[in-house]
Amino acid sequence: MLWKLSLTGIKSRFKDYLVLFSGLTFASAIFYMFMTLATNPAFLKGSLSIAFQITQIVFGFGIALLSIITFVYIVYANSFLLSMRQKDYGMYMMLGARTSKIGRLIFTETLVVGLLATLLGTVLGVALTQGVSSILISQLGLQIHKFVGFYLPALLWTIAFFAILFFLAAFWNRHKLVKSNIINLLHEDQKPVKLHRNKLWKFIEALLGIALLATGYWAMMHAAKLGTKTVPIAFFTIVFGSYFTFDSFFTAIIDLLRKNLSFKYRKLHSFTLGQLKFRLSDYTRILSTVSLLFALALGAITVGLNFNNMTEQAMQSTYYDVVLYNRNQKVDNQLKKVSIKSTTHFDYKMVVEGKGKEKNRVLYISENQLKNNKIMYQHYSRKNDVNHYDTRRLTVNDFKNKKSDVAAEGEYQLVSLTPYIDAQAKVVSQAQYDQIKAKVNKIELLRVNNFRSNFNNIEKLQKLSVNQMISSPEAEKDGINVNLSNSKSAQYRLVSSMTSGFEFMGFFLGLAFLAMLASTLMFKVLSGANSDKPRYQMLWKVGTRKSLLKSSITKEIGILFALPAVLGVVDVLFGLQLFKSILGMNTYDKLWIPFTIFGVLYVIYYLLTVILYQHIVL
Repeated sequence: MLWKLSLTGIKSRFKDYLVLFSGLTFASAIFYMFMTLATNPAFLKGSLSIAFQITQIVFGFGIALLSIITFVYIVYANSFLLSMRQKDYGMYMMLGARTSKIGRLIFTETLVVGLLATLLGTVLGVALTQGVSSILISQLGLQIHKFVGFYLPALLWTIAFFAILFFLAAFWNRHKLVKSNIINLLHEDQKPVKLHRNKLWKFIEALLGIALLATGYWAMMHAAKLGTKTVPIAFFTIVFGSYFTFDSFFTAIIDLLRKNLSFKYRKLHSFTLGQLKFRLSDYTRILSTVSLLFALALGAITVGLNFNNMTEQAMQSTYYDVVLYNRNQKVDNQLKKVSIKSTTHFDYKMVVEGKGKEKNRVLYISENQLKNNKIMYQHYSRKNDVNHYDTRRLTVNDFKNKKSDVAAEGEYQLVSLTPYIDAQAKVVSQAQYDQIKAKVNKIELLRVNNFRSNFNNIEKLQKLSVNQMISSPEAEKDGINVNLSNSKSAQYRLVSSMTSGFEFMGFFLGLAFLAMLASTLMFKVLSGANSDKPRYQMLWKVGTRKSLLKSSITKEIGILFALPAVLGVVDVLFGLQLFKSILGMNTYDKLWIPFTIFGVLYVIYYLLTVILYQHIVL
């Protein structure tokens, strides 16, 4: 009987539960996907890839962050579920049901809802993992065949995590219900909202809210100066600033509008403004939380998508795509698979000078080599907190003033193109170069067509050339020290492995945050619809047109959705300054993409809320 009553209660309010289902299902799906990508050993088959190691760390961080946000979301969702059903529980108790039975009933309902959402989410997560892993594997260049999105340990961890959360939520619901009396349960939704009428304190609170937000935005814009102090300052000021702004500043604006009589008495503006004033007083905490989650969600997807710029910077930082030290049959065969755009040659001689601790390798390059061959490099600079690269040519004049920064940079760039990364470079005249008795070494510098599409072949070509050089008979004698990680293909591999994980994590974390915050706000509005119903019925009975009532509802809910969204967008626009200084890239690039995605999804939740609310109250 208890199970039947519990399931009947869920069925009777299925539409309301469906709102929470969307957020919980999506959260469990993302959690399962992150857990699978971070722990599945299929990625480790063959050889341990540094790409996957970084991806594991990234998605592990995503799991921790998602767990915290999910916990906060379930706390809010759980309180709304309890408030929605407590009147029914009160009636059961009034009709003679024992408190222990009602406690078991609420315990059962909470667990059933949570486990159903988790199971549905894991099914969705398996399909999501299959698609995301395919894209991720191709981007990271991992050689994994027949990867399956289903991974039992990840499934068990997901179910265990959410089962524990819902068990705690169910236990708390039971405890709260048992401690409440019947009168409070029956009339909880009829309790009046207490308004704070101390105008002086409200004025001070409004100014304090704006001042705290301004301080937080200033801290993020000056992250380079403040350093590690930036995050705690911004976190403290923006959290409390958001709360004070919703609690006082926006209500002060509503009071000003109510004093404008021509605006107040037009259509149903007086009723709408009165509703909003009570809403803002009652919704202060949740609107503050939603605005912060909105900023986190939009920031996560914006920064995640902009991490792609780091791979572009990795390609820009090195001018030549491939450096060939020597040629053999394997290198020549692999070279045929790469589409070559241009080739540059230069010769040098390596001489070991000095003895003992003063022993040093010197690379001699003739002036004619620099004059006849256009040897290019990428010069790094920082403009407006953004990394910038411009292409320059090595010239003889660069090496004349040996103490200048230009000469030091030129020497570093020249040596980095040879297999002697710890050597010293000297540019001499052709006559001096000819007199040096040493072997002539040749370097080939290649530029290819479509580096990204040719990447796998380029990486293999670079490795073959390096291995061929290291395995040569002169390698040990000459002290060859090839730094493969300094090659363009190695840098691209390292950066893309990290950024690809952050891109996916940011995108899906953002979507999970949005689903949870929008459904939380949606559920909060709908949970108060039944108590609002008499007011709309009274207006309809005195002759108010239904179109005006619908317009009032649309405006009221629109403002409740718009205020946290606007404040969240402002938080993001200033917050991107922090990432701009840390990552050294233009985080405002292609800003319209995440804003459009979030705008569309947020509007869908808003329209759904309006439709459901109108259906209840009208």
